[in-house]
Amino acid sequence: MQKIVPYLWFDKEAEEAMNFYLSVFPDSKVLSVSRYPEGTPGRGGDVMVANFQLFGQEFAALNGGPEFKFTEAVSLLVNCETQAEVDNYWEKLTANGGEESMCGWLKDKYGLSWQIVPTVLGKLLSDPDREKADRAMQAMLAMRKLDIAALQRAFEGP
Repeated sequence: MQKIVPYLWFDKEAEEAMNFYLSVFPDSKVLSVSRYPEGTPGRGGDVMVANFQLFGQEFAALNGGPEFKFTEAVSLLVNCETQAEVDNYWEKLTANGGEESMCGWLKDKYGLSWQIVPTVLGKLLSDPDREKADRAMQAMLAMRKLDIAALQRAFEGP
């Protein structure tokens, strides 16, 4: 059993969101689903908690009502090896009501914040040559979806 499990609070979309995330990320699966008991006002038979796994990481999704919403204070970071991977996750997670933000951040249609980040970015930004690293940083700050080739060009300079 995983020691720390992100627990995502939804109004009433927990099962829909779980199925959406399972469709976005390969190597994903449902672990368990519990439902509100019959006789529960307005909820009998609805999903209470859905437990699922994305790339081996466990998550729980709760249908807890409209009291709480997601904020950018917590986001899920997806490490990507290629531009095709960045493009794929960006397209799928911003589809049908998702919103692009800056510097590789987005919100999906449920309001959950994600960072779609090429793994090379950390290497570029932590390079000991601060001029190169700063150029990569400035390029990243001007982007919405991160572009690996453009980041590398900025890093290498004129």
